[in-house]
Amino acid sequence: MPNIKSAKKRVKVSARQNKENTMKKSRVKTAIKKFNDAIAANDVALASALLPETMAVIDAATSDGVYHKNTAARKKATLCRSLDKIKNN
Repeated sequence: MPNIKSAKKRVKVSARQNKENTMKKSRVKTAIKKFNDAIAANDVALASALLPETMAVIDAATSDGVYHKNTAARKKATLCRSLDKIKNN
């Protein structure tokens, strides 16, 4: 446990930020899971409706600094690829 006042504050602040980042990551994972469930069910209409929402959640997490921009781009490209795959079949 820190003894210096500023170090004590940093522990509190970093714990709060960690909690917020964990919540944002969880929100992204949940959105991706919903999208992937629609893909698994071959529901093109639902997956097409969920794609913009999921991308918005990923973009929001990226702008908050939770994800690197390349990580977000990779996640979004994977979603688009899976949607295109079921559209073409």
